[in-house]
Amino acid sequence: MLDLKFIRENPEKVKQNAINKNSEINIDDLLALDEKRRIIIQESDLLKNQRNIVSKEIAELKKKKLNADDKIFAMKQVSDRIKELDDELRKTENELDYILLRIPNLTHETVPIGTKAEDNLIIREWGKPKPPIDTNHIDIASQFGILDFERAAKVSGSGFAYYKGKGAALERALWNFMLDFHIKNDYYEIIPPFLVNENSMLGTGQLPKMAEDMYLCNEDNLYLIPTAEVPLTNFFAGDILKAEDLPIKICGLSACFRREAGSYGKDVHGFLRVHQFYKVELVKISKPEESYDELEALTNDAENILKALNIPYRVVLLCTGDTSFSSAKTYDLEIWAPGENKWLEVSSCSNFEDFQARRANIRFKRKPDSKPEFVHTLNGSGLATSRLIVSIIENYYDSIEGKIIVPEVLRQYCKFDFID
Repeated sequence: MLDLKFIRENPEKVKQNAINKNSEINIDDLLALDEKRRIIIQESDLLKNQRNIVSKEIAELKKKKLNADDKIFAMKQVSDRIKELDDELRKTENELDYILLRIPNLTHETVPIGTKAEDNLIIREWGKPKPPIDTNHIDIASQFGILDFERAAKVSGSGFAYYKGKGAALERALWNFMLDFHIKNDYYEIIPPFLVNENSMLGTGQLPKMAEDMYLCNEDNLYLIPTAEVPLTNFFAGDILKAEDLPIKICGLSACFRREAGSYGKDVHGFLRVHQFYKVELVKISKPEESYDELEALTNDAENILKALNIPYRVVLLCTGDTSFSSAKTYDLEIWAPGENKWLEVSSCSNFEDFQARRANIRFKRKPDSKPEFVHTLNGSGLATSRLIVSIIENYYDSIEGKIIVPEVLRQYCKFDFID
């Protein structure tokens, strides 16, 4: 979340940022509650100080066997008022927190202002996109029997798939290749839990903003993770880290679960938008002054996977309206899918600055005796596999030979060179 002192001192900047991020939030209400809170605390502190002084006077009177009834009666009224103020303070702070948790992170000065995808900036492109083809991943996968959406719909509903035979092996090969690739690049592997508590979802900013997109297990009040970002970042929740240990680089494979409540009217066929998919996630914990260099390096780490797979891609800097609630700056990696005849997002690489760190209370010390500071957190998909499978199938499909060529870097993992 944003620092309340910063909001107090920069209300217009925070208001404009909310507009730029298409977020409806009343900063004036927040400031009024903040003022009310400070007035309550001031009155309460004065009364508590008065009670402490008079309590000592009452003790002295009783010690001298003198009458203290008037002072005792007056202090009962003071105590009653303090209790009223404490109750009012709790209510005010809850209302204050309600708004604070819904204020989006400030976007970095380099982020273009805009409201739609057309306002995003293409930073660079790699590879030569294959011309559009007259088939797609659904038909090709059906031809070779490697994916089954119909049976998954029977078992689970729309938005799910079975991976079968060589399709399952190809998916598993991607996991192992990407994890090995990142581990060689000094990422530390963690297999996280797939269920997390509410505090963890609050810590990384999925709650309360994206509540309708999350799967909640009501009996246990646990959420299925929408991304490994949640358990990997919250691994450090409440910690005070050492400056010499930063940056911390971790990676982890997980299933990801999303209700996609806002997907009505969007392209949802096949693997383009699903409720369950797999993703290798990259998370960094950084010093504030190094975080934007770390963002560039993180993006490059994700790009190198696509280069190794020889899949054409482009890097897109998201505009303010497309940048997520918690992010200060985001690069999307989009891969070419000739059967869809479009670019598909396969990774978002983001710097959250200290926004998540404040919520999850992740800090570091530059020296043993220095004051703790909030770290900067970053993450990126390295990569998500569902749309990656789409692009591999469509880019590597050989209609003349009647087979799907397996990318060379995956062959040692899946133990075959093609799918036919």
